[in-house]
Amino acid sequence: MFVERAAGHVNAPEPASPFSVLSPMAFRSADACIQSSFVEPRFFCDAMLGGLARWLRAAGYDAAFEQGIDDAVLVARAGETGRILLSSDGGIFERTPVREGHVRSLFVPRALGLSGELRFVLGAFSLPLLPPRCMTCGGALLELTKDEARAEAPPKTLDRIETFYRCEGCGKLLWRGSHWERIARVLAEAEAAARRR
Repeated sequence: MFVERAAGHVNAPEPASPFSVLSPMAFRSADACIQSSFVEPRFFCDAMLGGLARWLRAAGYDAAFEQGIDDAVLVARAGETGRILLSSDGGIFERTPVREGHVRSLFVPRALGLSGELRFVLGAFSLPLLPPRCMTCGGALLELTKDEARAEAPPKTLDRIETFYRCEGCGKLLWRGSHWERIARVLAEAEAAARRR
């Protein structure tokens, strides 16, 4: 097995390993299988990729992030939880569990910028957009009626919006306003660009 830190390298242990991850090319060639039995990948972003974690959540994916986490702890937690480790730190890919393929991982180039990182990850794994998660904590969003949100929503928002959402993780109240629409546009552009890769 080899480990290459080139942009977009996904470490891929021998197929018999219980920790196997498909390379981006294998993912694309197995598109029909993935679409019929799609399993949402879960990610763990390193300290440099907190913004990417938020945008992966907006795209509907479970993306963990802990500010200031030690590299050894990050690698261990990714391995223990079965998450794909996303990192821009070349040193992480030299750690034994990552180098030997026990922790699935993807090197995300630093120079891409936030929207480029999102396009890169969506494209590397041929990921579709899913129903959004809370960008703050990653919790699932539960739909609420206007009446259920009445006590918390701003009065002007109540006049315009019919459906609200509550994050089951942090309890934040959300609705589809102009901010949500801007996020949706960025996500749609990232998904379209990722498919053109």
